[in-house]
Amino acid sequence: MIFRQLFDSVSGTYSYLLASRAGGEALILDPVLEKADRYCQLLRELDLRLVKAIDTHLHADHVTGLGELRDRTQCITIMGEQSKADVVSMRVSDGDKVTIEGLCLDVMYTPGHTDDSYSYLMGDRVFTGDTLLIRGTGRTDFQNGSSRAQYESIFNRLLKLPEETLVYPAHDYKGDTVSTIGEEKRHNPRLQVRNVDEYIELMANLKLPNPKMMDVAVPANMHVGLHQEELAKQGLALSARDAINSLGRPDILLVDLRETGERAKHGTISGALHAPYPGISESLKPGGMLREVAAATGRCVVFFCAFGERSAMAVAAAKNAGLANTAHIEGGIDAWKKVGGPVVMG
Repeated sequence: MIFRQLFDSVSGTYSYLLASRAGGEALILDPVLEKADRYCQLLRELDLRLVKAIDTHLHADHVTGLGELRDRTQCITIMGEQSKADVVSMRVSDGDKVTIEGLCLDVMYTPGHTDDSYSYLMGDRVFTGDTLLIRGTGRTDFQNGSSRAQYESIFNRLLKLPEETLVYPAHDYKGDTVSTIGEEKRHNPRLQVRNVDEYIELMANLKLPNPKMMDVAVPANMHVGLHQEELAKQGLALSARDAINSLGRPDILLVDLRETGERAKHGTISGALHAPYPGISESLKPGGMLREVAAATGRCVVFFCAFGERSAMAVAAAKNAGLANTAHIEGGIDAWKKVGGPVVMG
């Protein structure tokens, strides 16, 4: 396995690059905007293709690299379903799995630092975001934070993992790089409390100043999504209502870019072809499935995904591949469901 822990000294942020092999797919956790050049250089050096980028929560101390990496690599951006950020092309919830070639991360909802805080468990290690830090815990006094929720997340979720589980947080300000669940149980001063009330009192008396970047980072991190209205202006978008009205039309081919787990959880649209987004470039090449189907049938390929991010990127990829007769459903299946579009479950 390829595992790289990368550090941004300005914000004290750790980002993690994961892949199962050289030449394969890669995933990055908690990327920082200013480090995008470094990440892309490392991807080239290790011959990796970035397919997924995750933020463990909406950060207040740095501007996320999700949008920049999406623009440079066309990767899928991932956050929890509670997130207010618009960049997200795949939203996950507790119990889901995030997969790339050869690797699987178990999704754990661990709110408290913020209401959209998640941790990701991969075998012998857990990426805890700002929920559990090395000899500390994430503050709970803004962004809908809750000391009570954080106590539950730490004591009833994270500390129940095997003691030898490695702890990789999103931040450290003292120079520590890794810990274990057992170490934190025994030596983390904030965890030496007898009950939730003691923990709430401890957190209430920290009296921490707001992060220096907070007023810049939070609004910036909420608005790095693709501007889908540009595609609409070019006539390359269907509203969800128009898409519903086009169901069954012989000149349109609906293509679902979501992953199998998303389809099982949120339903499918009858008659849509399934072509998961990570394989889109292969599918659009000469001889690729989508290109051949489009050529053989003469139908307009209408992409859709969860929220319209991946489908917007697919329209751009199709255009670059010389496939002009494409469009996407604005807002994805989320918008489709909101206006009463039929879905097939199971």
